[in-house]
Amino acid sequence: MQTLHVAFDDTDSRAGRCTTHLAFKVADQLKKAGEKLVDYPLLIRLNPNIPWKTRGNGAVCLRLQVQDVGRVVDHVRQAVEEGSAIGSGANPGVAFLENDHVPARLQQFSALAMCDVLSRQMAEKVAKAAGVQYFTFGNGHGLVGSIGAMGCLLGGDHTFELIAYRKPENCGTPRVVDEQRVIKFSANTYPNTFNNYDANHGRVLIAPHGPDPVFFGVRGESQDIVRSALPALQPEEELDGWTIFRSNQGTNMHLQNEISIAKAKAYTSGHVKCRVKSRPYAMEGGHVIFTVEQSGAEMPAAVYEPTGLANVAALLEVGDIIEIGVGVRKGTTKHPKILNVEYLVVFELAPAFVVLNPVCKMCGKRLKAEGKNKGYQCDRCKHKDAKAKKILVPQERGIKTGLYIPTPKAHRHLTKPLQRYGIEKSDFQLVKKIL
Repeated sequence: MQTLHVAFDDTDSRAGRCTTHLAFKVADQLKKAGEKLVDYPLLIRLNPNIPWKTRGNGAVCLRLQVQDVGRVVDHVRQAVEEGSAIGSGANPGVAFLENDHVPARLQQFSALAMCDVLSRQMAEKVAKAAGVQYFTFGNGHGLVGSIGAMGCLLGGDHTFELIAYRKPENCGTPRVVDEQRVIKFSANTYPNTFNNYDANHGRVLIAPHGPDPVFFGVRGESQDIVRSALPALQPEEELDGWTIFRSNQGTNMHLQNEISIAKAKAYTSGHVKCRVKSRPYAMEGGHVIFTVEQSGAEMPAAVYEPTGLANVAALLEVGDIIEIGVGVRKGTTKHPKILNVEYLVVFELAPAFVVLNPVCKMCGKRLKAEGKNKGYQCDRCKHKDAKAKKILVPQERGIKTGLYIPTPKAHRHLTKPLQRYGIEKSDFQLVKKIL
């Protein structure tokens, strides 16, 4: 048996299809042919701020022990070509690496693919240098995701997702998911599953709404906990099947890169440690804008109303020391580059004061100003004080130091839910075999 890494991306389009569904079918076909998966199928979410992505910007990788590399390559290449929505805008790339290990240059490319903008030409260069065989269709931009997924070992933090798929005849019809069962399942499995239900907005989060073949997806900390969703949710619709992926979803992997404001590139992702430079102001629609400063460089930051963070951001003051997870939005002729905020950490609050007139020394009533440089007089006892000065009274801030993240319905695939902080994984045994 020989070790073969297989990865593909961009097989879907906004009109339908699904890369994970194709992975489910390919993996099933290979297992029936006697090939062996040595890891769970990997679902790797790449930089979510790439504007030309389709939906979740996810690529897949299968790590296999195979009997005949050539036969598997031919089978998967044909499956990707025939199973992709090429006529509707898909631009697939499929990659193969026969190697017991994943070369460092692939791992480095993968790390960049989480947060940066990479070209097909860059992917081709890395693939050739690492001995990767690849095929592309359409404009072939899916090769970037393929190489990014192949190089992602998920040797540290990771999660699992059970994805259940619909039969072809049901695709495009409304999904029927029992809301009360989702609520109960979410409560019974907390904190080991996440983003099943947004209680604040009464919204089921596990089922998509488009024409793709996904019926629902349940994410959690282990394969056993996500597998328990099937008997718990009891879907009434007959399913085409299901599979469990190991994934970087819910890990904030795209925000590990520290961004310099002075060098921030459009469409990149990461985090910025900075100081609030201007007081926040609210725009129409409830969005909040403020300016941040880092080592003399400044840039506006935006917190959008649907995230649920706008009310928090509005309480920031000049001088607050913060960290923000961001995507860098491209500037235009009318608007500058802007940092779209995905999370907020308040490290240090600037002191806030209320400026008040001084108090009368005779009766205790607050004095009234007589005019510029004319001192103060008490309305009650008529006492005058020419030397009195306004006083600064410390004011309670309406915000505390700490972490603030979006409401669940606004989470991206990679957003780390609050309940995952402190329970991140640091190892996965199968990875040691391919390092």
